[in-house]
Amino acid sequence: MNKTENALDNRFRRWLFQGVKEIEGPHEKEGAHHKHPWWKVMCLTGVDYFSTLGYQPGIAFVAANVLSPIATLIVVLLTLFGALPIYNRVAAESPKGEGSIAMLEALFSRWKSKLFVLVLLGFVATDFVITITLSAADATAHVLENPFVITHLPFLDHPVLITLGLVALLGAVFIKGFKEAIGIAVFLVAIYLALNLVIVGFGIYEIFNHPELLANWKTALFTHKTASGGLEARSLLMVVGLSLIVFPKLALGLSGFETGVAVMPLVKGPGRIANTKKLLMSAALIMSFMLISSSFITSLLISEKEFCPQVDCGNTEKANEIPEFCACTQDEIAGGVIKEKGKANGRALAFIAHEKHGEIFGTFYDISTILILWFAGASAMAGLLNIVPRYLPRYGMAPEWARAT
Repeated sequence: MNKTENALDNRFRRWLFQGVKEIEGPHEKEGAHHKHPWWKVMCLTGVDYFSTLGYQPGIAFVAANVLSPIATLIVVLLTLFGALPIYNRVAAESPKGEGSIAMLEALFSRWKSKLFVLVLLGFVATDFVITITLSAADATAHVLENPFVITHLPFLDHPVLITLGLVALLGAVFIKGFKEAIGIAVFLVAIYLALNLVIVGFGIYEIFNHPELLANWKTALFTHKTASGGLEARSLLMVVGLSLIVFPKLALGLSGFETGVAVMPLVKGPGRIANTKKLLMSAALIMSFMLISSSFITSLLISEKEFCPQVDCGNTEKANEIPEFCACTQDEIAGGVIKEKGKANGRALAFIAHEKHGEIFGTFYDISTILILWFAGASAMAGLLNIVPRYLPRYGMAPEWARAT
């Protein structure tokens, strides 16, 4: 019995300390990391980025209404000409995956440096944990809002349990290893982007065949209702100005850029910095195209009422928080009516998938969305596993096994 316990203990210790000698950082020698082509690593670090297509177009329309394609374009320009050049520089300065934290650490000395890094690690860890839990919660929402689940699987209506189960399953994948995580990420990203291309392609084809859709959008874009109920023209300058005001409300996760730099040691090839820049550029260009095109087709093809959140007309205190196109009538306010949220709220592309491509394609798209939203936490998990072990053990603030991956 003792021999059996000792054997199990030894196996557990070997597993727990596996990878301790492989962690590299600014003060550690580079070990024998398992390398992968840059495009595979892009799928792992970009899975959080790409998964935002599951809810981004809907959030954008609620925040900006018909201005959402213009506001989305501003977000894209900020990403391509702001975030991307910054992280290209970070990649060049930290080829061993230290990331921007190490660059900031070098600006201070001794205890100031340590305290500053610990504060940054606190923010980073909080951001990554929020990403993991919110992504799992978004996946759960897509599960519960799928028409097939509503009709045939009502017993799944336990969002907290499903969310916890998804988070636990994500942790189990990373216990297995990075190789398995990257393999899953490549598969999910390929399927999800392919399905989104089908939806976007169909949407553009639909708009091309119905030019009145574009004409109606342009009319709504360059006119607005006055207080008296009439219409007043908007100038192009006003459209751009209003878009600049509302674009910060558009949700978009950029933590994938930091993660992309943090996992540089996983990138195969002698030109690690160049390959990492390819990784960052490819993720940014793919997402830029998908964001603009998805925002454009959803704004033109979906009725604005379908984007509305659930509205309690009796709660007049929150009336200002409700989008104008979702506002309650006087009769609804007097009756305290609760208006159910629209079918496209938070799932605009899924709505098009169901409405335009049928329930089979729509359910298949829902499954891919659920899986990629669940695995979006993998990007955050990869960041945690690569950033935190580079600092806490060096500061003497973590046990030896915390350096393992």
